[in-house]
Amino acid sequence: MKKYKQKIITIITESILEHILEDDLERLGAHGFTITNARGKGDHGLREGFWETEGNIRIEVVCDEETSEKISEFLYENYYQDYGMMLYIHTVEVLRDKKF
Repeated sequence: MKKYKQKIITIITESILEHILEDDLERLGAHGFTITNARGKGDHGLREGFWETEGNIRIEVVCDEETSEKISEFLYENYYQDYGMMLYIHTVEVLRDKKF
């Protein structure tokens, strides 16, 4: 097994975008992603998540640098103005049999 340097994109946003972003991420080259519920407080106020459409989600995507740039640029251009969204990108080492 080898270690491969990849990027991990963490997107924290409004849960109403979940199904839209799933399609966007696949179209932009993500091979997979993990989605979890998220709660907290930030610039857009307290998000407690009592109702499915009022909560936040956290989406994590592990991908190559080119795909991370495509995804982050697309999200910034299409969602940052109208939705509460925070995006983090880190370099990670992934243990795998082959690079993806």
